[in-house]
Amino acid sequence: MSALAVNRIGLAREAYKGGPSTLCAGCGHNSITNHIIKALYDLGVEPHRLAKLSGIGCSSKTPAYFVEQAHGFNGLHGRMPALATGAGLANRELVVLGVSGDGDSASIGLGQFMHLMRRNVDCTYIIEDNGTYGLTKGQFSATADVDSVHKKGAVNHYQPIDPCAVALSVGSTFVARSFSGDGKQLVPLLKAAVAHRGTAVLDIISPCVTFNDHDGSTRSYSWVKDNDEGIHDLSFIPYFEEIRVEYEAGEVKEVDLYDGSTLVLRKLSEDHDPTDRLAAMRLLEESRTRGQLLTGLLYVDEHAEDFATRERLAEQPLRDLGEADLRPAREQFASLMRELM
Repeated sequence: MSALAVNRIGLAREAYKGGPSTLCAGCGHNSITNHIIKALYDLGVEPHRLAKLSGIGCSSKTPAYFVEQAHGFNGLHGRMPALATGAGLANRELVVLGVSGDGDSASIGLGQFMHLMRRNVDCTYIIEDNGTYGLTKGQFSATADVDSVHKKGAVNHYQPIDPCAVALSVGSTFVARSFSGDGKQLVPLLKAAVAHRGTAVLDIISPCVTFNDHDGSTRSYSWVKDNDEGIHDLSFIPYFEEIRVEYEAGEVKEVDLYDGSTLVLRKLSEDHDPTDRLAAMRLLEESRTRGQLLTGLLYVDEHAEDFATRERLAEQPLRDLGEADLRPAREQFASLMRELM
């Protein structure tokens, strides 16, 4: 019998798993969980140093499904960035990983999302993006494409908010996009995001099998049923295999979804310079006008200081600072008061 494979810190992959998923079978979020587990295992992240944070939504259940022994906090809707900021600044030894959704980040949490990035707080920010509100029965989210059709027939006429474009516009130092079914691309991007010092935003297109299951959807796969009444029977969730894709840099890939619609992905070519912010923004806009979702590492700034470094915060976790460390000496206090006089 061969020895159990372990990573660089001597842990088996099992150590990076969490509880069983309660999401719908075939949900793209489950694929993302598996890719996160592989990335953390490959990196050799110590479970006791990992802080998993989330808000509200199907995506925000994901932290329960990986690294059971890590720290975790499921917060309020759209408030995950505040949790990530507090945890990361209180203990700079933590590996902060936040999981959010398109509703959690692009709607109620948009303000916090933007300020986290402009401050460049050291954390990995994963957006599981399916263009719909899964917990409230499938309304359009702020990332839904123009002319997307709701399963009840309504058409979305509002321009989508592109999390990657927002991230680039407010100074994020790591911006990438991928597809939940493309582990060959996504796992390296996850590893790079965790290793990045600063805010790393990774927008992951993640198909929803339950509430985006109709013709006209551009971000999900679903099923075709003859009886319309069956669509509203939420006690029955059909099983689908998770969609996986493989395609090379610079290639356009059409992904056939279960409802007969098509998702068009375009992987960045190898000649793209990820240090050119303007080029990344131009590529995003060009892809949007062609109806494509651009994937890959869009932008990275390896030299920018993260928020804690810029503000000269202590490397030592705040929880370990005693009264002698926090209380200024009498001479220091007197000097401060003289400066204010």
